[in-house]
Amino acid sequence: MAALICGSLAFDTIMTFEGRFAEQILPDQLHILNVSFLVPSLRRDFGGCAGNIAYSLKLLGGEPVPMAMLGSDGGEYLQRLEALGISRRHVGQVQDTYTAQAMIMTDRDNNQITAFHPGAMMQAHAHRIEPDAAVKVGIISPDGRDAMLQHAAQFVAADIPFVFDPGQGLPMFNGEELTRFVEQATWVTVNDYEGRMLADRTGMTLGELSRKVQGLVVTLGAEGCEVWVDGAKTHVPPVVPAQVVDPTGCGDAWRGALLFGLEKGWSLVRCAALGNRVGALKIAQRGPQNYTLDFKPE
Repeated sequence: MAALICGSLAFDTIMTFEGRFAEQILPDQLHILNVSFLVPSLRRDFGGCAGNIAYSLKLLGGEPVPMAMLGSDGGEYLQRLEALGISRRHVGQVQDTYTAQAMIMTDRDNNQITAFHPGAMMQAHAHRIEPDAAVKVGIISPDGRDAMLQHAAQFVAADIPFVFDPGQGLPMFNGEELTRFVEQATWVTVNDYEGRMLADRTGMTLGELSRKVQGLVVTLGAEGCEVWVDGAKTHVPPVVPAQVVDPTGCGDAWRGALLFGLEKGWSLVRCAALGNRVGALKIAQRGPQNYTLDFKPE
């Protein structure tokens, strides 16, 4: 069975700053901020939440179906998807703009500063979700605002259970809109910061939010994650990586594992444990789509 993955396909330009951002930014001078970082290491990777999640799910043996929009420069990404054996049937291309681009700078403590140009992603609402017996589960990851709103309603109309994963797109929505997303979704995933923002904007605690869905997960990076089901919290411990090289795409790797487990009907705790394991493999490699598995999921 397939998983429909709504989100972005993007090119990531990833830079490494060998110092610490905190040592270069003076807190009392933020009103006149003017900084420059020397980045000896620079590379360009395939990225975007939909692409990264699809890569993770495919590695695990799932059937990802990304729904996304590429720009005039997206031919290379289409070739990439074909080479990976990932469906392109819901990947469109517009010719009057560029593919989404993320410029990501990481310091020695794995803090990140990101600039994101949405480009063709802003046309993602042109795709429409229809009932499909082959699709067992879906996810709404960061995408164009209109696409996220419309795809949530379309998942409900198509009777396809889905994960609401607002990520960096969360600030685009007010409390009423976020509450509606939660009410429509079957599961919710956020990181610690996003979880606090979601709670603040909706006026509900994480426990209260979890009672509106089958489960809510808060990822905590090196601390593992919290699984909330019907107001009760379970901590799922982390998997210690062989080395910490690059955090870019770790959350998406985790979400690919989540979809794999949900397709198989696993408990949310078991899904989260697999996500922690895959995330530990990803963080040990550079780039969001360059890691491999050293185990077979069971």
